[in-house]
Amino acid sequence: MVTVLLGSRRFLPLFIAQFLGALNDNLFKNAMAVLLLWRAGDAGPLLVVAAGAVFILPYALFSSLAGELADRSEMTGLVRKIKLFEVALMVVGAAGLATGEPGLLMAVLFGLGVHSTFFGPIKYAILPLHLGHGELVTGNGLIEAGTFLAILVGTILGGGLVLGAGGIWLVSGCGVLAAAAGYATARAIPIAPAAVPALALGWNIWRGTAAILALGRANRPVWRAILAISWFWTVGATVLSQFPVMAKDVLGAGSGVVTLFLAVFSIGIAAGSMLEARLLRGEISLRHVPLAGLGISLFCLDFVVACDGSRFADVAALFAGAGGWRVLADLFGLALCGGVFSVPLYALMQDRSDVAVRSRIIAANNVMNAAFMVSGALVAAVLTAIGAGAPAILLVTAAANLAAVALIRRSMTWAH
Repeated sequence: MVTVLLGSRRFLPLFIAQFLGALNDNLFKNAMAVLLLWRAGDAGPLLVVAAGAVFILPYALFSSLAGELADRSEMTGLVRKIKLFEVALMVVGAAGLATGEPGLLMAVLFGLGVHSTFFGPIKYAILPLHLGHGELVTGNGLIEAGTFLAILVGTILGGGLVLGAGGIWLVSGCGVLAAAAGYATARAIPIAPAAVPALALGWNIWRGTAAILALGRANRPVWRAILAISWFWTVGATVLSQFPVMAKDVLGAGSGVVTLFLAVFSIGIAAGSMLEARLLRGEISLRHVPLAGLGISLFCLDFVVACDGSRFADVAALFAGAGGWRVLADLFGLALCGGVFSVPLYALMQDRSDVAVRSRIIAANNVMNAAFMVSGALVAAVLTAIGAGAPAILLVTAAANLAAVALIRRSMTWAH
């Protein structure tokens, strides 16, 4: 079925457009972070932290409007307009990278957050319109796999190229080309009719957000899927945020090991996403979710244990002994379980949402994802402030995840 979907106009153009969008987000975000750290002096670290907030802010501000717009519009035409906006953003972004002006860089990053906020509801709402019921799990698995591989490629290119000779122009050129290619492929996405053409747009941000969250809560299976998906992103974001600290402070390693960790994690998520699609064979079922959740905690725990007392100065040292392979195997296993955990939840959320409100439901999911991730980051910041290191934060995450999985398992009847 994977080959069928990737060879089909019903899926491939959307897949490429979302892949290139995710790549661009991470290409620019990481190139910007490196530039700020190297060129902004003592203010650099603070600006990098602020950049994370700037990128996620549009999800809180505009998700309700994005969901309403997607439900009232022919979605393919809307995707094309959003992708044109991305092209313009990357042209302005090239100027920002060239000048290194923090204000301009932040404005472009905010714009990329806006782009993702408006594209997010469409890319998930359009799948049930173009795919058969039995194809939905595989389609979500491919989207999930593509997203994390795009994160990997964008992160490596953005952080690796920008400080080299002509690096700013290479990054800028890649960004503009990716955005243009995203627009070109978006033009091939089949028509997706408006669900509610007469829907009025709500311009009150807070009232609109409350309304889409109420829509989500009104559908019990969908709301619980949203909470579980949001928890997945919280765990993933927390683990990813601790990679640099684990590499530097625990393993005594450099940036190469951080990049390797990101690569193993991204490939693991992609592999888990495709594995779950293969295991379910088109069936929308959560039967593997509790086991996958347990695996996330166990592999996270063993990752911390395997790193304790180990020293790997570089990637070669990591590959040289059994201890290094254990660290990588734990990381891959954690991510693999993450892919298995998340894919059926997305499929259930789409399948159980009424077509008339599906985009707004997915927008509600985006709001909850952002809220959960921000909350997770705040908890990690508090733990860091009181002296807890990366291993302790990961252990707390693994324990909290066990509790979350127990709640999911206890209430599995909501999925039926």
